[in-house]
Amino acid sequence: MVDTMEKEYKENHDFLEAEGLTMHFPAKRDSLGRPVSWIHAADDVSFRVPKGKTLGVVGESGCGKSTVGKMLLNIYRPTSGKIYYEGTELTGLAPRERRPYVKRMQLVWQDPYSSLDPRLRAGDIIAEGIDNFHLAASAAQRRERVEQLMTMCGLYPEQAGNYPHQFSGGQRQRICIARALATDPEFIVCDEAVSALDVSIQAQIINLLKDLQDELSLTYLFISHDLNIVHFISDEIIVMYLGQIVERGTMEKVYQNRAHPYTKALFSATPAFTAAEKQHKTRIILEGDVPSPVDPPKGCRFRSRCPYAERRCEEEPQWHEVESGHFVKCRLFD
Repeated sequence: MVDTMEKEYKENHDFLEAEGLTMHFPAKRDSLGRPVSWIHAADDVSFRVPKGKTLGVVGESGCGKSTVGKMLLNIYRPTSGKIYYEGTELTGLAPRERRPYVKRMQLVWQDPYSSLDPRLRAGDIIAEGIDNFHLAASAAQRRERVEQLMTMCGLYPEQAGNYPHQFSGGQRQRICIARALATDPEFIVCDEAVSALDVSIQAQIINLLKDLQDELSLTYLFISHDLNIVHFISDEIIVMYLGQIVERGTMEKVYQNRAHPYTKALFSATPAFTAAEKQHKTRIILEGDVPSPVDPPKGCRFRSRCPYAERRCEEEPQWHEVESGHFVKCRLFD
């Protein structure tokens, strides 16, 4: 039955696919500069992003969320694994062959200030992709496109001559979004795109992203540690712990029926807003520290902190179907 569900899952998710993505960084080198130990930033990460939908990626800091996003965009070259974009494998392409896909896949960074060159005016920042890919035939066409992008993202075209320090945090993030849209992308990685903003501004940016998605048929990989935001914007979700995915499925099914012990603990840490939520919410406090990614535990990586850990958890857990479209990697479901 699980194999059948996996087949259906694959058939319905054929826009962007990550297959067994692994990223190891050198942690220590010998006297000759050769790596002798490795940081396991991501291990055997596989998922698919549906066309025109949002896949949320959640987990604690250091779990490998941003590493996965940067591998998709070739900022990091995976140690192993494959990336497919509409059926084309990107990991085997030469830089010149991959260039057309760079135009179609963009990134919105976490910090809207440090990701903007303080020496450039807003209009020139937004036009970086236009210039790099020669998308404007004249200066007038370039200016018209920049003004269009600024209006689309809630900025005034007359602000094109201002520098980044003359904008608020929310406005700077709108500049980052406009810059990402300049190449007419189909897929955007939002890497903690609202975490540096005030709560009221976060809502505005999230609503902007949703509106742009509807208008331009965009596909998002939305990386965040804030589960309330992920719940609001995502159609599907993957939960990561120490470089591995432990649970995946549609957002509502995972939200309503949290299966993995780590997912339960993660969701219990979200703030309760209503009186009913506060009355029924129980905070799960995990004991111990997150193990080192240099020497992750064998078998289930969460077992050193899991309240349900058993001897069999020392063996690698397998994926199990909790319900249609909802999978968990845990030996509790053997």
